Amino acid sequence: MPKKATTVDTAEESPMGSQAEPNTEGLDEAPDDTQAGPPAELSSGDGSGHDEHAAESALHQTDPEFDEFTAEGAVPGDKSQGDSEFEDGSDPEQLGSSNADPSNEITPDIQNEPLPDSAPEEKPKRARRTSKADQNSESQSQSDSEPEKPKAPRRTRAQANRIISIDESRSVETSADKHNSNLLDLVESLKSKKILSGTIQGVERSTDNPNISYAVIYHGDFKVIIPAEEVVEPPEDFRDRSPGDVMHYMITKRLGAEVDYIVKGVDKEGIAAASHLEAMASKRKEYYFGSDRDGNNLLYEGINAEARVVSVIRAGIFVDLFGAEAYIPLRELSYQRGVDAAAQFQPGQRVLVKMLSIDRSNRSKILVSASVKQATENPYEKALRKYVPGSRYVGTVSMVDTNGVFVSLDGGIDCLCSYPKRGRPPRGSRVTVRIIGINNESNRIWGAITHMTTAR
Repeated sequence: MPKKATTVDTAEESPMGSQAEPNTEGLDEAPDDTQAGPPAELSSGDGSGHDEHAAESALHQTDPEFDEFTAEGAVPGDKSQGDSEFEDGSDPEQLGSSNADPSNEITPDIQNEPLPDSAPEEKPKRARRTSKADQNSESQSQSDSEPEKPKAPRRTRAQANRIISIDESRSVETSADKHNSNLLDLVESLKSKKILSGTIQGVERSTDNPNISYAVIYHGDFKVIIPAEEVVEPPEDFRDRSPGDVMHYMITKRLGAEVDYIVKGVDKEGIAAASHLEAMASKRKEYYFGSDRDGNNLLYEGINAEARVVSVIRAGIFVDLFGAEAYIPLRELSYQRGVDAAAQFQPGQRVLVKMLSIDRSNRSKILVSASVKQATENPYEKALRKYVPGSRYVGTVSMVDTNGVFVSLDGGIDCLCSYPKRGRPPRGSRVTVRIIGINNESNRIWGAITHMTTAR
């Protein structure tokens, strides 16, 4: 048996390279870039064949791109091409015989192996298109192998904003509910002349014309502006002052007052225009000219009614009596003397008054007079029973005038005292009074100051 060759040097020419050339008639026509294929004959000149190691070495040495080809996985790693040839019964001695057909020596290996692509640019392979049946079967196999995860329920925006209430009807309002409710109030007042109420929270002047002033009321997120001419009626005499300044002063004195208004318009920016005088005219028509089931007027002389304080000055207060403004002087505010109206009353306050007179002769301008102190019980009738002539009581100096010193005692009554010998006590000082006399018919009490403590 001939000796096996251990190495094959392909750099030099093979001894049989000049005598035998590979037969390429049985091969398919290869592209231009793969014409330089591996040699078809690996036998020596004396007819001794090489084993599978020599054949594999020859293939390695012949193709310079073999390493790249095998790295891509084209050549199986378990068995070489030579091994597959020898396993099917071929004699390795026959590989070296000189009379063997060169096309039958290495050709099956070359045909089974894909030729290496030596082109500079490889065309991308088209992805295999899978049918819906394959996809369904593949997804079915994946679903069988993996446990099915529960899908999270899809939540719409309405479900996300859903509110679960305690009772059948929800009593809590959201910000969107309040906004829509306020908008409906303004639209209803605009269309049906419904009267709305609000507090004057600001006074603004127009930037274009400083003589124009507005009263500002906020109805939720909406800003309601009322021109000064729609808040109060202009006075007959401006006393040589600018009408714009006088109207601005009059509505400034009404800051904090609770007033009625009817919406005249609403724009897209959330600003509404309204009128207070129109709302007052509607209320006057309802209360002063309306009647009950018996045909009597709803308001008449001597009835007690609730009024809203709209303005406070030093000499008294102005109240709104169902669409008619009435002025109440100091003497009708309290049974005590020297009452400070600003200390006891403020705009927006509600007080109980007694209607003394009503003039309905002019439907557009009703004249009303009222009293605060006559709507309550006279404190003198009850308080005078607590004091005994000759006794001493502690009080506070409420007023000092030419008539004497008035001392306020417990129960809201004033005791008129003469000037003490040690000097006139200041207002607000604590004094001790000795009661001299009481007149129950005229509700009068008088006395003398025995001790005086000056207020610090």
